[in-house]
Amino acid sequence: MSLFRRIANLFVRSNIDREIEAELRSHIEMRIADNIAAGMTPRAARRDALVRFGNRAATREKVARADAALAIDSLWFDLRYALRQLRRNPGFAASAIAVFALGICASVSIFAFVDAVLLRPLPYHDPAQLMGLFESNPLGPRFHLSYLDYLDWKRMNHTFAALEIYDGGDSTLRIPSGVEDVGIGSVSAGFFRMLGVTPALGRGFREGEDRPGAPGVALLSYAAWQIRYGGRADILGQSIVLDNEPRQIVGVLPKDFYFSPTAHAEFWRPIEGADHPEDRGEHNLSGLGRLKPGTSVEQAQADMSNIAALIAKQYPGYDEGRGATVMPWTEVTIGRLRSVLNLLMCGAVLLLLIAAVNVSGLLLVRSENRRREIAVRSALGAPRARLIRFFVLEGVLLSASAAGLGLAGSYGLMHVLIRLLPEGMTNSMPYLSGLGLNAHVLIFAGGVALLTAALFALAPLFQLSGDDLRNRLEQGGRTAAGSVWRHLGANLVIFELCTAMVLLSGAGLLGRSFYRLMHSDLGIETGHLAILRITPSDSEVYAKPYQQVAFAHQLIDNVSHLPGVVSASVAHHIPLAGVTGNNSTGVAAGSTNFTIAGRPPHPAEYEANFRQVGAGFFSTLHARLNRGRYFSAGDDIHHPPVMIVNQAFAHAFFPGQNPLGQHIGYDQSKPSSEIVGVIDNIKEGTMDSQVGPAMYTAFDQVPDSTFYLVARTSDDPRTVLTALEQSVHQLDPAYIIQVRQTMEERIQDSQAAYLHRASAWIVSGFAAMALLLGIVGLYGVIAYSVSRRTREIGVRMALGAQRSSVHAMVMSEAGRLIVVGIAAGLICSVAAASVMRSMLFDTAPWDALTLSAVAVVLALSAALASYVPARRAASVNPVEALRAE
Repeated sequence: MSLFRRIANLFVRSNIDREIEAELRSHIEMRIADNIAAGMTPRAARRDALVRFGNRAATREKVARADAALAIDSLWFDLRYALRQLRRNPGFAASAIAVFALGICASVSIFAFVDAVLLRPLPYHDPAQLMGLFESNPLGPRFHLSYLDYLDWKRMNHTFAALEIYDGGDSTLRIPSGVEDVGIGSVSAGFFRMLGVTPALGRGFREGEDRPGAPGVALLSYAAWQIRYGGRADILGQSIVLDNEPRQIVGVLPKDFYFSPTAHAEFWRPIEGADHPEDRGEHNLSGLGRLKPGTSVEQAQADMSNIAALIAKQYPGYDEGRGATVMPWTEVTIGRLRSVLNLLMCGAVLLLLIAAVNVSGLLLVRSENRRREIAVRSALGAPRARLIRFFVLEGVLLSASAAGLGLAGSYGLMHVLIRLLPEGMTNSMPYLSGLGLNAHVLIFAGGVALLTAALFALAPLFQLSGDDLRNRLEQGGRTAAGSVWRHLGANLVIFELCTAMVLLSGAGLLGRSFYRLMHSDLGIETGHLAILRITPSDSEVYAKPYQQVAFAHQLIDNVSHLPGVVSASVAHHIPLAGVTGNNSTGVAAGSTNFTIAGRPPHPAEYEANFRQVGAGFFSTLHARLNRGRYFSAGDDIHHPPVMIVNQAFAHAFFPGQNPLGQHIGYDQSKPSSEIVGVIDNIKEGTMDSQVGPAMYTAFDQVPDSTFYLVARTSDDPRTVLTALEQSVHQLDPAYIIQVRQTMEERIQDSQAAYLHRASAWIVSGFAAMALLLGIVGLYGVIAYSVSRRTREIGVRMALGAQRSSVHAMVMSEAGRLIVVGIAAGLICSVAAASVMRSMLFDTAPWDALTLSAVAVVLALSAALASYVPARRAASVNPVEALRAE
C-alpha cells in the first residue's frame, strides 16, 4: 500500500476498513480451499478457517493500527532524513531559503496592498452597484454638480434606484476652550440609506432634514465618538456647534465605515441645498448613485447624458456644453492606485520568478551531484514512490522555511511602506487601515508556498526518469551533470537576465520620470516659501469685505517685519491644488465659467482656474511676468476690477492676439474685469498634470476670510512657521491654522510626487535584488560548468592551449548567455514600458539613454560575475586535473 494511500486512510477510516475486510476475506477463502483439499467437509473447512483467524473486528483494528503506525513512522523517518540532508548542506539550504524568502517577502507585501485597495469589498451594501456621477465639459469628464442640476438628475433618471450627493471640507467646532478645526462631511438625507450603512448608535438622517429650515442634526464618526466623547452612550441628543450653527447629535456611524472623499470627516451633517435659480451656476457637489437591478453602466451613462442634454437646452446660461459622467465607484476611489499597484505586483511576481528559478537551479545542481546516491538507493530496493516522497518532503521543508521568513519580512515591510505615506494621503486612504496578514494574504502566501514546494520537488525528480540503473551508477561521478546542466542551466540564466533587464529598465524609466517630475518647471521658485492656511473661528466677525481686506493687510504688514521674512502675501488658493477634473486637464480645484466681452455669452469651453491673490503674491513666488503688470495696492474695491491671466489662457482664448485690455466676466452680479497682465504658466493642479488656463483676480477686490498666507524667507522657511502662527494669533487668537508647511514639503507630500517616488524606489529595490540574483545565477552556471570540465581543460592545456585561450573560451560561453539574455530583455522591456506609459512623466517608454545605460550596467555586472570562474579555469594545473579524474 502506497504512503499517500495510507495517509488518506488515516483520515477516511472507511477506506482502510474496506481494504482490510477484502484482505481478510481473501485469506479465509484460501484457508477454506486448503481445508477442503485436505479432505474436510465444506462446513468444517469454513468453521476451521474462521476459528483460526479469530474475531474479525479485532483483527481489523489491529491491522489498522499497524498500518497507520507504519505510515507515520515511515513519514517521520523520511522527514528526519530530509532535515539531516539539509543540515549537512547548510550553504545550499541557507541560500535556497534566503533567496526564496526574498521573493515571498516582496510579493506578499505588495499583494497585501493590492488586497486592501483592489480586492477587499467596500463596507457598503452591494458596492458593485454604486456609481460616481459627475458633470462633464470640454475640459474634462469629472466636474462638480450644482444642487439644482442634482435635483433634476434625481427626478428625471430611469436607471438609478437612488441618487444622492456629498461634499467634504473643514468646519469649526466650538469646544470649552474656544474653537477647533474639524473635518466634516455633508450629504443628502438618503445618503447613508443608499449605502446600506446602519448607525452603530442612534439613527441616520431622515427625509427632509436636508431642506432649508430643517432642525440642525449631525452624526459622529466612530473615531470621534471614542476620542472626543469617550464612547458614551448618552451622547445622543447632546448639542454641538458647527460653524456657529447648533446641531443635535442623533447617531454614531459604524466602526468599519469609511468614505474616501471625506475620509478625515469627524462629523456629518445634511446638505442644506437652496433652490434659488442663480444657484444652478454653483457647481460644488459630487453625486453617488445606486443602479437599479439589471442596469448596466452603459445604460446609466446613456440615460444621464440624455438628461444633461435636456437641462443644457433648458438652461443654456448655466449648463450649455455640460454633460454627464457615470463611472463605477471603485474607479472613483482608487483612481491612479490601480495602475501603480498592478505595476508593483508585476515587479514582485517577476522577482519571485527569478528567486524560484535560482532555487530550482540550486536544486538541480544538488540533485545532479546526488545521482549516484539515487541509483544506489534504487539498487538497494527503495521503491520509486519512496524516492519521490523524499524529494517532496525536502521541497516542502525548504518552501515552508522560506515562507515563514518571507511572511515575517513582509509584515515588517508593509508597515514600513505605510509609515512612508504622507499623513494627508493616509487620511484619504482609510482602506489601508486594516493592512496586514489577513486571510486573503495568508491564502496567497500559502498558494505561493505550495506552488514552489511542487516546483522544488519536481526539479530533482527529473533524475528519476529515463536512465537505467547501470547508467546512473556509471555517470555518478564528476561528469554526470555536465551536459544536462549546461543546457538547462544556460536557459535558466537567460531567463533571469531577461527578467532582470525588464525590472532594471522599469526602475530606470520610473527614476528618470520621477527626476523630471521633481525638476519640472512649476512657474515659481519653490525654495524658501513658508505657507499657512487660516480660517476664522467665527465667519460672522469677518463677514464684510472691508473687514477681510483689513485683516489680510494687517497680517501681511506684521509678517513682513519678522526677522528672516523677505516678502509676504495672501491668496485664496496656492499652486499645486487638487484637481477636480481628470489629471490630464490641468483644471484645478476652484475653476469657474466666464465670458469674454464682445463674444457670444457662455460658450461651453470657457472655463478656467480661478484664483484670488494679493498684490505681492506673484513677486513673493518669483513668478515670471510675460507682459503687462502685476497687481498693485491700488487694485481694490474702489477701483475697476482687474485680472491677470496665464500663458495657457492667452493661447487658448486669444491666439495671435494681445489679451491686455480685454474684459472677462465671471459673475453676473459684478462688472467684468480688465486683463492687465499675463504671467508664465504656474502649476495650479497636480505636478504631473498639464497646465490649464488660469485667471487671477486681485484679492482686495474679491476678498475672503479664509486664505493662505505665503512668506518668502532668507533662511530655512521651517524656522519662521511658528513666528507666522504667532502673528496670526496676535491679530485674532481665535483664527484657526488649517495648514502649516513649506512649499517644498507641499511638493514632496503631494500624491503625484509620492506615487512616482514610491513606484521608482520599490521597483528599483526589486530590480537591485533581481540583478543580484541574476548575477549569482550566471556565476553559478559558469562556475559549475568549469568544475565539470576540469578534465577537458586539463587535456587542452596539456596539449598546448594557452591560459588566455582557456580564459577566452569561458568568457565567450558566458558572453553568449549575456548577449542573448540582454537582447531578449530589451525587447521585453520596451513592451513592458509601453504598458506603463501612463505612469511616466515626460519620459518615453523607449528612452534610449535609459535602456542603453541599463544594458551596459547589466552587461558589466554579468561580465564581472563570469570573470572569476574564467580566471579559475585558466589557472587549472593540467597534471592535477588529470590526476583528479
